Formats: sequence, C-alpha cells, structure tokens
Amino acid sequence: MTSWAGRTAADMAAAVREKRVTPREVVAEHLARIELLDGRVGAFRVVRARAALAEADKVAARADLAGLPLAGVPVAVKDNLAVRGESTRVGSAATPDTPAAADHVTVARLRAAGAVVVGLTNVPELCVFGTTDGVHGTARNPWDLSRSAGGSSGGGAAAVAAGMVPVALGNDGMGSLRIPAANCGLVTLKPGRGVVPAGIGDGDWFGMSENGPLATTVEDLRLTLSVLAGAAPARRPGPGTLRVALSLRSPLPGVTVAEPYAAAAREAAGVLMRAGHQVRRADPPYPVSLGTAALAHWTAGTAVDARGLDPRRLARRTRVHAAVGRRFLRAARTGGSRERLRQRLEPFFAEHDVLLTPALARRSPGAGPWHERGWLRNLAANSHHSPFTPPWNLTGRPAMAVPCGSLPSGAPCSVQLVGRPGAEAQLLELAEQLEQHRPWRRTAPMD
Repeated sequence: MTSWAGRTAADMAAAVREKRVTPREVVAEHLARIELLDGRVGAFRVVRARAALAEADKVAARADLAGLPLAGVPVAVKDNLAVRGESTRVGSAATPDTPAAADHVTVARLRAAGAVVVGLTNVPELCVFGTTDGVHGTARNPWDLSRSAGGSSGGGAAAVAAGMVPVALGNDGMGSLRIPAANCGLVTLKPGRGVVPAGIGDGDWFGMSENGPLATTVEDLRLTLSVLAGAAPARRPGPGTLRVALSLRSPLPGVTVAEPYAAAAREAAGVLMRAGHQVRRADPPYPVSLGTAALAHWTAGTAVDARGLDPRRLARRTRVHAAVGRRFLRAARTGGSRERLRQRLEPFFAEHDVLLTPALARRSPGAGPWHERGWLRNLAANSHHSPFTPPWNLTGRPAMAVPCGSLPSGAPCSVQLVGRPGAEAQLLELAEQLEQHRPWRRTAPMD
C-alpha cells in the first residue's frame, strides 16, 4: 500500500487527479499521523477530523477534479486567518470563540484549488513573538523537541516538518514565516506587497505583514504560492547571472551570529558561485536606528491588535508589548522611518540583485512557557535569535528562508534570500538551484 504522508503536495495532487488515490484516503492518512504525533509536537489548536473527511469527499465529487492544482492536498491554516465554521483565536484567551462566517480569501483560494483544511495551527498570542506557546499549546521543533518551533507561524512549520501536512498557510510581519521555516528545515517566501492578498488583523501591521506558504520543496512552495496569488509568478528558464551580495553581519548591533549559521550562508554562496552567479561579500548599510524602528512597528502593531480585548485575559508579555506600542502608533502610521530605510538601502540593491544572509543568528530558544516570562526576557531572546528578518518587512522586499547546512545536532540550518520588489520568481529560481545542488531532508525523523 502506498503511503502518502511525507509525500509532496505536487505528488499527492497528481495522484488524486489521476484517480490513483482518493482525497479521503490522503486526508485520512494525514489525520492519523496528526493523532499519532501532535501530542508531542503541539502544532494544532484545532484538528477538523470529521469536517476534513467530509471536505475530501466533496473534492472527489467535483466535476473539475482533473484540473485542480491542489486536488485532495491536506493543508493547515494559521490561527489568525478565518476558516469558515471555526473560531479564530489568534493564540489568545481574550479573543471570542465565535465561528467564522466565511473563509479568509487565501483559505478560499486554497479550497477552490482542491485543498482540504485539516486544522488550525498554534500561534503565540496575537502572533507577536518568535516562540509559539500560550494558553492553546506549545509548538515544538520536530527536529529537536526540546526547542521551540519558532514563531509566529510555529504551529504550521511544526506540522509540515513532522509530515502531518505537506504545506501550511502562515504569514510574516517581522519574520513569522521565515523564522519557524528556518528552525524546522522548510522553505518559505514572504512575498512583496500585493502579490498575495493580506487582510491580516487590523491593517496588516501597517502594511508589513504578508501571507505565504510553508513547504518542504521549492516545487510545492511555487505551486501553493501560485494558488494564493491567483497567478503563477512569472517563470523563466533560469535566473541568469545575478550579482549576489553575501552578508554575515547582523542588522542589529551587538548581536553575534553563531558559526553554523554563518557557515550555511558561506556554503550557499559557494553553490551559487559554482552555478555561475557573481558573489561577493557586501553588507547593506543598516542604520543604527534600525532596532528602534523595528521595535516601534512591532509593538505598535500589537497595540492595534489588542484594542477591544480584555487586558485581564492577555498574557503579561502581550500587555507590556501593547503598552509600549501605544507610544509609537503615530510614527508607525506615518511610515517615515520605513521610507527612510527603503531609500537608504536602494543604492545597495541597485548594485546587487540579491542579498544572501543567514536566516537566523542562533538556534531557537528552548520550548517552554515563554508567555509566562517577562517582556524584556522575551525581547532579548527574540532579538538575539532572529535579527535578519525585520528589515525586509519594514521595506516590503520579498524574502525567503531556504534550508542549507546543519547544526551540530543534525537539525537543519537555513539561509535568507532577499530581492528587489517583484523578484519573487527570481528568488524561487535561486532557491531551486540551492535545492538541486544541496538537497535537504524534507521532514524530521519522527517515527
């Protein structure tokens, strides 16, 4: 009997379209894997077992089955995007337990393409922090269960890395796709503004937050992104010869980069150089004020999202984060610091087509009740773990996390690729070259 858990979304969809397997069989096998593993991993807040099987049967009965790009593919959805009939709790006890009347547009597009929503994944409260833990559970890294999966799309990343689903839908406001993808050995892309519909919370964190997929292969990432975007990113025979800047310098002063992550970036640079690209060391001119700008927008976004919620039901770290953010609301809304940062970095991206950096500075914090710990302790853990992601939300540039190299424990390492506005297809082609020359283990050895 063919096993479908751990196979790619592209393989599953092809088999369903060709009627070599039914959507119910594919979904049932993944539900069984969730039941087997999620007690250890903590990826899901809600598993829609009965509803997902009913959805799978509806997919099988569709007249357009043969043309569905994600026919019968089980997907997980981040718990800040509406799924019809399910509550959207955003990792909090303060949010209402009211079923959504309609799907978020991205969820609707996945379902229209034949995907089946098997559950909603755990997030930190209000999707604020870089560890996924709270009143609804703790998402652990399937490669090392003593470590956090990262955040805020940590539950989705954990689900994909454990083979519980082949792809998951998440979003990224300061690195919330790239951080957990890098921790869990996945490939993801934070698209630029307008590529995928956003509609995340109240104002998309001042336009910085974008929806995107988490996957185990570039093919699955491209396939799912094309569904979310409503059109495939323009493909080309190859990315051509690109000018790639390799930077190992942390954007935040005082944050050091652990050697495995620096080594992964150097390894990726070597692969791209042998593929014919022009690679040289060059650091973007990050301003000293970058940390302040990132903190201001990060906290102000939470201040907006926390309005109307009972503060007594929020975790202390969230209350402090929102209180700090209220001081920055006016500056965040005007966007002056973001525009100055864009202008400062413009000459760098005129000289270089792509920036290559480590995706993280060090391994993820230990899995645990970070939501019960102090705000400053959370702030320090987040900043020292993931300094490389926020600049590209502030500037709106597309950015990817791509597995490359490994930690001494054998868990995966990752690099970040950043491009110019509209360069999503170019970044995907570069990631595919890395995948071809340095293939990665797609899922963690959980069995």
